[in-house]
This record gives sequence, C-alpha cells and structure tokens, in this order.
Amino acid sequence: MENSTPWLLKIFFLLTIILGYSSSSSSSSSSSASSSWLHPLASISMAEHQNYTAISDFRLLNRRKLLKCDGPNPQLKISVDPNSSLSNEEYLTVTVSGVLLPSSSDWVAMISPSSSNVTDCPLSEAYYAQTGDLSDLPLLCQYPVKAQYVKNDPDYLNCTKKDCQESVLGKCVVATCSGSLTFHVINIRTNIDFVFFAGGFDTPCILTRSNPLDFTNPNMPLYGHLSSIDSTGKSMRLTWVSGDEKPQQVQYGDGMSQNSVVTTFTQDDMCSSSTLPSPAKDFGWHDPGFIHTAVMTGLQPSSNFSYKYGSDSVGWSNQIQFKTPPDAGSDKLYFIAYGDMGKAPLDSSVEHYIQPGSVSVIKAVTDEVNSVNVDSIFHIGDISYATGFLVEWDFFLELINPVASQIAYMTAIGNHERDYVDSGSVYLTPDSGGECGVAYETYFPMPTSAKDKPWYSIEQASVHFTIISTEHNWSVNSEQYLWMEEDMGSVNRSKTPWLLFMGHRPMYTSSNADTSVDPQFVNAVEPLLLQYKVDLVLFGHVHNYERTCAVYQGECKAMPTKDANGVDTYNNSNYSAPVQAVIGMAGFSLDKFTTDSNSWSLSRISEFGFVRGNATKEELYFEFVNANTRNVGDSFRIMK
Repeated sequence: MENSTPWLLKIFFLLTIILGYSSSSSSSSSSSASSSWLHPLASISMAEHQNYTAISDFRLLNRRKLLKCDGPNPQLKISVDPNSSLSNEEYLTVTVSGVLLPSSSDWVAMISPSSSNVTDCPLSEAYYAQTGDLSDLPLLCQYPVKAQYVKNDPDYLNCTKKDCQESVLGKCVVATCSGSLTFHVINIRTNIDFVFFAGGFDTPCILTRSNPLDFTNPNMPLYGHLSSIDSTGKSMRLTWVSGDEKPQQVQYGDGMSQNSVVTTFTQDDMCSSSTLPSPAKDFGWHDPGFIHTAVMTGLQPSSNFSYKYGSDSVGWSNQIQFKTPPDAGSDKLYFIAYGDMGKAPLDSSVEHYIQPGSVSVIKAVTDEVNSVNVDSIFHIGDISYATGFLVEWDFFLELINPVASQIAYMTAIGNHERDYVDSGSVYLTPDSGGECGVAYETYFPMPTSAKDKPWYSIEQASVHFTIISTEHNWSVNSEQYLWMEEDMGSVNRSKTPWLLFMGHRPMYTSSNADTSVDPQFVNAVEPLLLQYKVDLVLFGHVHNYERTCAVYQGECKAMPTKDANGVDTYNNSNYSAPVQAVIGMAGFSLDKFTTDSNSWSLSRISEFGFVRGNATKEELYFEFVNANTRNVGDSFRIMK
C-alpha cells in the first residue's frame, strides 16, 4: 500500500513543531497526552495497534524536559562494584550514597556510551509523536539502556544505612543515606556509566554520575547463532557480533574453517520521516559493532559437530556443540515454533520494551533443546522488540544464545522489525521505531533472494516450510504473491508430503480480530493455501495460542476426531482445508480472548509457551507446552 499522506497534514504537523507546544507541561505523564494533538499517522497507529506498541513512562523518558535539581549536595556519590574492566557478562552493584533526603522518585540509569551528553537536546526537531507523548524536549541525547528506582533497595527509604557527615560534641547532626542496586550488564562494546536522577521519569533532574566503565574486550566475538541456508543439511550459516571490523573465522568439524563476511549498519540506514521522526535515527541509536557471517560447508545432515569463532587478535568463543537439521526427503523432524518473544531484563530494571514471558519461554526451550533431539527453531516475527532502541538487539541475542548457537534458528519478519511510514511496508504504523527491517536482516540473514525481500522456503525431512512477510506487498500478482504461487506449486509432495505456511499476522483470531486481522490479506492469500493444499498455517502477532478446525473463509470444512488418547486428529487423506494456529505467546504480555462466538476456534490458551512439532511422512503431531509448568495444554495430529 502506498503512503499518500496529504501535504496539508504535513504542513499542520510542522506548524505544531514551530509553535513548540509551549504550554505543554513537562511533568505530564504519558497517559495525559491528548490524542487530539497527535500527528494523524500516530493516531492511526495507536488506534490500530494499541496492544502492540506499548507506552510506558520509561519509554517516554527521552521526550521529557530535563529539570535542574534543587540544592546541590557535595556528599552525593555513585559508585560501582566491581569498578574494574567488565567481562562479557557482569552483575554490578551500584551504590548511591550521601543522600540527605531519600525519595521514592530517586532512580539510577545505565548510559552507553559513557560519553553521551546527559543533557537536553534542544536542537532536536522531533517530538516523536508515535509514542503518544507531547513533551516539548527530548531528555537525553542518548537514551538510558535500563534504569531502577533506588527504592528497590528496601533499606533506602527508611535510611537503614547511614553515614555521619557532620558531628557536634560527638553527636551526629548531619547524616546521609545510601542504597544499592544490582544491574545485569552484557558486553555491548561501548563503555557505560551510571547516572543518579531525582524526580522520577516524569520530572527528572541529574544529581551525579559515576566514572566510566570499559569492557575488557569490546572486540570480543559474541552471540553466535545458526541458520540453515538450504535444504540439504550440509551447510549452516553462523552469525555473530564483534567490535572488530576485520574478518574472523569459524573453525569447525575436523580441522575445517571459513572466513567471515563482515557487515554493519549506520544511523543513515535507519528510516525516519520529516513528519514522524524515529528513535532509531536519533536518541535510540547505539552502534551495533560489526556483524560477521560465515557458512560452514562439508557437513552431514542430522549430525553433531563442534565449532568456535573469532580470531587470535580479538579472542575466540568457547567450543560449542551443534546439530545439523535433517535433509529434505528424510523421515523424521522435531522442531519448535513460536512468535513474539522479545526479551526481559535479568535484574530488577525497567527497559524501553519488556516482554515478560520471554525469559521463562527461552529457559523452557533451552531445557528442551538440551534434553531432546530438537532439529530447529522457527521464530515467526516480532523478534527482539528493539523498535529503534538498537542496543536491545544485543540483549536479545544474548538471551537466545543457549539455543540459537546449537541448532538452526529460522525467523520470519514482523511488524516490529519492519513497519514505518514512508518506508515501503504495507502498514503505515511506526512499529519498528525506524529500523525498517535493516537490523533484523543484518542479524538474521535467511535464505532469501535479496535484501528487503524477506520471504523464503526451506525443507527439512518431510516438511516444506513456506515463510512469508505479512509486512511486504502480498496482493494478487505482487512479487511476493507470485513467489508464493511458484514456491507452493512446485513442492514435491512425495518427497516432502507436509506443507507448512508461516508468517506473522494471522488470518483467524478470537482476540481483537478487527485490529489484528487484515481482511485484504485474507482475501488475497487464503485461496492459495487451499489451492496448494497447505496442511498447517502458523501465525503470531496475537499474544496467545489458538487452534482452528480445517477452516476456509470462516467456515469449518472438516472437524477433527478424537483418537484413543483423546487427541484431536485431522484426516488429510481427504483434504478439505488448512488447520491454522496462532502461536504468539512466547514473551509479550498475553492477550485475552474477546469473543466466544467463533465456531472455527477449537482450542484457546492464554499462557506463555511454545509449540513443538514432530513430523514423519505419515503424521504431523503438535503440542502446546506451557513454559512455566512444562505441561502440555493442547495437542493435535494431522494424518495423511
């Protein structure tokens, strides 16, 4: 869809910038911002995606005006332990001391790089209207990576920890208080420091800041993750991040090695708009370092190997065991699938976008991979939720590393990776924060035909996976539509009898379907699913689990029967229509089901978890696994 924003709207928005909203209060919270003053595109975004573009006080911090703290206190100090060079992962103790009057609104932020100008940026022309906040100045030139209120230390407000600053006749007349916080820090290549603020997130002012802390090896190769490049199981791509731009190596198997191809992206690669400036282009930017990729060839399918990556000059990773997927046409496949994971802090911090279920889900998936012979993982959109705050990609890559370093981690693009106004995405919402797919495609190179054409197919054992982008043009006779026709029409069903179709936005959901389902997408693409006899369709975007009957155009064309164990069983020997499932329950705050009237809806679960699939040439067997209890909440099979 083309963006045809009238010039009148653009002029109106520029006039509002010139006027400066001088009467708006810097202390107003995000909830008090009147939607009547939003840029029209931002209003559309909030209306269409209010459940998917979360707004929090901390996320709006860069739109607040920085105030001056009253009464400078020379005793104030912020210290960090350990205060030496940092390893690749640390839990730091940050202590504020010399505080005369502890307040529940005192907080500490982690800033990177430490050279960031922790002051107003009055020359910034943007109000970042997509957040729903209309404060008149951004707060910081570089956003805080994470933050905590000092009251997280239960001894802070009641001043249990006291230091006497002044005594008279042996009696303390001036005492100060202190509090300590724990911060989880990973190697993000640029140095960091911690800043002590008063005034909360709405009316912040700076009290003091720590000395800078460097990482011992900012060039260290980190966060390696695997993906398949074809259907043979004989080659695997390894992607990792380093602060070093020189090519490195992956050493694997019995004395084999491959040099890396090095790439990166810059602020100039990020999307923005004169009417809707993006975080990625301005305060949300963080240098991604250099992304290395190398293809390990000469492997064998369904086999175990080991590798390490790096160089003698910058260091090497640990030796890692990995498994190749089965080749196309073999019998058995065991894979895991989910959407909408993101990440969450491993400390008590707030961050700009937190997906609360992500840690429990990745822990459950890690246990599964370490105990069962899993072949691959499919993550179908809304990957990191960095949304223009670029350092969040590092935290996500670190979170998934225990599994993504061992087996193929295949992905599909979602709205929070791609969408932005004037960027060529189907939807005009600013959900990517200005990333426009650049960061996603750099960190997760899939076997696609070209940049910004993130659709592809791959075969593993008895399954053909067709993976599309719901954010790129899918209309009839578009490039992607014609590719879908060709791809699904060319599947050899005697070699790979199962055809699975994956993308991000669903065709069926019982949760806010009016905002989550695009009827034009359904009208264009659903007939292809029937025409090419797709067995199972997996989507994300909605944050729960839901399974349908064999459905087409909103009607059940066939219902499953119960087997001897009470498991729903679909008989595709007499094919009628695809089974569809929403699996967006891997991290983002869960969605409730808003209607009970859909006859095609057979199973609904609003819990964090993942789906595991077992495929042979005769049967597809799927289970929804609750990440917290590890119990199976739903199971079904499709038979030939």
